[in-house]
Amino acid sequence: MFITKKHLSRRTFLRGSGAMIGLPLLSAMVPAATALSQTAAAAKPRMGFIYLPHGAIMDNSRYGAEMNRWTPDKVGRDFDLKPILEPFKPHQQYMTVVSGLGNRAAESPSVHAIHPGTWLSCVQPPRSQKPNAAISVDQIAARHIGQDTPLPSLELATEGAGGSSSCDNLFGCNYSRTLSYRTPTTPLFMEYDPAKVFEKVFGRGTSEDERAAIARDFTSVLDLVTDEMKALNKGLGPDDRTIVSDYLDSVREIERRVQMLSQRDLSEFEVPDIPVAVNSFDERLRLQFDLLAVAFQTNATRIATFMMAAEVSNQSYAHIGVPDAFHPLSHHADNKASMEKLALVQRYHSDVMSNFLTKLSNMPDGDGGSILDNSIFLYGSNMSNSNQHNSFPLPTLVFSGHKYTKGNQHVRVPDRTPIANLLQTLLVRAGVPVEKVGDSTGELTEV
Repeated sequence: MFITKKHLSRRTFLRGSGAMIGLPLLSAMVPAATALSQTAAAAKPRMGFIYLPHGAIMDNSRYGAEMNRWTPDKVGRDFDLKPILEPFKPHQQYMTVVSGLGNRAAESPSVHAIHPGTWLSCVQPPRSQKPNAAISVDQIAARHIGQDTPLPSLELATEGAGGSSSCDNLFGCNYSRTLSYRTPTTPLFMEYDPAKVFEKVFGRGTSEDERAAIARDFTSVLDLVTDEMKALNKGLGPDDRTIVSDYLDSVREIERRVQMLSQRDLSEFEVPDIPVAVNSFDERLRLQFDLLAVAFQTNATRIATFMMAAEVSNQSYAHIGVPDAFHPLSHHADNKASMEKLALVQRYHSDVMSNFLTKLSNMPDGDGGSILDNSIFLYGSNMSNSNQHNSFPLPTLVFSGHKYTKGNQHVRVPDRTPIANLLQTLLVRAGVPVEKVGDSTGELTEV
């Protein structure tokens, strides 16, 4: 490879003895262009951020309490459970309902195009077709409590993409299809294929012996192209050097994960079979949760994000008696019959989440407690009333062991308290040193 003042070929590779590695798109590959930022002991808790699109039927419509299917009437302990929250009754001791939260970062004429990607950052990005947001709190946690696991974080979904209005000409698709940003310019792909999730968690191969053999044969490709990397960097500008550094860090991270996968002893765990074709949405949703539970159990990861449905999802819920497509149903126009059907969909999501929590509560976790006792989960949406597309009040739940939050309470904070305050609180309770998240103004000590 020779580097000159002319632009690099898009097909440039780093070559070493027995190895070849491609490069991401660099500005040096585009004549007269600017940079394109598409870069890529004591018990530690698990953390999960479970996202629901399209808000919730709560006391946020013109009907107020009459159609409220989410917000408890009682504030404090031993609160009442509305229909959407009833499936969580077995886990009420772990549960905190936080009412009064808002997220100004999600307030935009783009609506769906910006909601998922600002939920965990609470920073509104500038209008651009290139990603330029903020590091999401799951990735802040991954840097502090996820680095000694094969997967510092795991990003899950149930659908590859939502409808056409999930992307727009102001923000593109950068923030509608992921919750997670590793860096301000590096969105993380949400994996919706259970077979690929299985491979991430357990490694390649159909048996433990085969997976170990594949890992033993693995050699670091980066070690083989060290000289080429040095030569390449000499001819790049600072922006491109940053992109290459981020990209190669990602490759090194994959190598680290492969090596750690080979060192795990899974003999004491019941490893599921490799998933085959999944035909129904319900099967995929439940299977993704099952894989996440096993990933937590085997300590493959401690940090996870999960989009239970795509933003602008057109998924039908005929299996629970609601044949309507999810997104059109969310535009209920204050029609009570449509609102009741939407509440049934949201209750179904609660039921599946509750089943996941039950699995974790039945998994011992070393210190005499369960994995649920040693976990912190945020469950909710970055949208409030789906018919209005607003971001206040946000439907928000926390499930966690009592060492992290008090549990069994409904907390009502002053209206429009930033949800960033709750995110900051959860990080601090998990032992992650952070002084501010997005537009946070302090911790929620009452949680």
